[in-house]
Amino acid sequence: MFDNLSDRLGGVFKRLRGKGRLTQADVDEVMGEIRTALLEADVNVGVVRNVVERIRVQAVGTQVSEALDPGQQIIKIVNAELIAMLGGETLKITYASHPPTVVLMAGLQGSGKTTSAAKLAAWFRSQGRNPLLVGADLQRPAAVEQLRVLGAQIGVPVFSIAGDPVATAAAGLAEAQRLGRDVLIVDTAGRLAIDTEMMQQVADISKVVSPHYTFLVVDAMTGQDAVTVAKAFDETLAISGVILSKLDGDARGGAALSVKEVIGKPIAFAATGEKIDAFEQFHPDRMASRILGMGDVLTLIEQAEKVFEKDQAEATAAKLMDGEFTLDDFLDQLQQLKKMGSLSSVMGMLPGLPKEAKDAQISDDMVKVTEAIIRSMTPEERRKPEIINGSRRTRIAKGSGTQVSDVNKLVKQFSEMQKMMKRMGGAGGKGSGKGGKGSGRGGIGAMFGGAPGGGPGGLASGDIDLAAALGSRLPPR
Repeated sequence: MFDNLSDRLGGVFKRLRGKGRLTQADVDEVMGEIRTALLEADVNVGVVRNVVERIRVQAVGTQVSEALDPGQQIIKIVNAELIAMLGGETLKITYASHPPTVVLMAGLQGSGKTTSAAKLAAWFRSQGRNPLLVGADLQRPAAVEQLRVLGAQIGVPVFSIAGDPVATAAAGLAEAQRLGRDVLIVDTAGRLAIDTEMMQQVADISKVVSPHYTFLVVDAMTGQDAVTVAKAFDETLAISGVILSKLDGDARGGAALSVKEVIGKPIAFAATGEKIDAFEQFHPDRMASRILGMGDVLTLIEQAEKVFEKDQAEATAAKLMDGEFTLDDFLDQLQQLKKMGSLSSVMGMLPGLPKEAKDAQISDDMVKVTEAIIRSMTPEERRKPEIINGSRRTRIAKGSGTQVSDVNKLVKQFSEMQKMMKRMGGAGGKGSGKGGKGSGRGGIGAMFGGAPGGGPGGLASGDIDLAAALGSRLPPR
């Protein structure tokens, strides 16, 4: 959602690159560009004014660094301000000494509140907790049924009784205590707009359950309007933080960049897709890094660790370095990659990627085409793609519904990936810990190198070396 802002800021920093010093005219021009970039991102006007002034003061008053050129110093200052705008630090969730830890969900109708409640329950389960969902939204038709369906998908029970929402919430708390559930998530009713009745109801529910956390669910697509909603709810409930839904949409990012500055409450979680597990804690520093085009390796590693078993990754790395990696292994890696989310989001987290690579239209359909081509091969052809001659390529293309040129491209790229990984194995040495045998990272690195370009219409081989981009920047573990 921050693509336009990233492009704007990237253009500003590109013009600064290589300058020996910044004149006052340079600073004025940069501030004007940053102001325009933030306003185009639908950031609150007052927030833009404050942020630009803080950046100006630091840019003018900063001592000249021998290690950084002026452009790099501006990037450093903007990065720090973006982190502050997005909340500063990741909200640390603590748990009640006497369970359950109660979480109250509030928000307007249509903000994604009920879905976010279920996603939050799934997140708590991933943390080793045993949550209970309470359906206290008794006004929207089928709201409780929606919660029950989502709860069944993630294995979390849902409690609700007909009648009064306040009584339902109180009974839900008693039920959680009876069952020994250590987290209680209460989904409340919303309206199409803020009104006195809704605010009073959610305030009454808050009184009877005494929540440890009150999260306001905000649709990231609403832009500056989200700030008005957040202010109104905070005055009634004293919210603990914001959950941004639809962060993967095409909104400009104004809500995310404005809410902390205006109400002083952090973004706690963000929904990054429609799937129930597309939900994560919000890390301001990582998001700022993404906006500035510096990638987000830590989140990438965390997502990879969720889907890749350590032993499997090490076995794959060993095969890569020994030249035994087959198209069957590659197909398995693609299956694991799909579990990490969309290819475009994974690409966005890789540092050092050129703009043209990030802008490339990389869809999951490319993976499907690649899978179809590989599945149309015989077991022997998958083990030894070098035996695939002209007649075999024609047969594979017909079987997968693709063109011979598509088969040629995949075979060529796979062969080049094998050569590259063998070179890395020879250079790094076995057990080197940087892509060498046993590191557990070579398999993932090679997978990224092959996946986007593997499918017909993907990035051409040699355009970008994703394996190197990932492997060379992994922080020590």
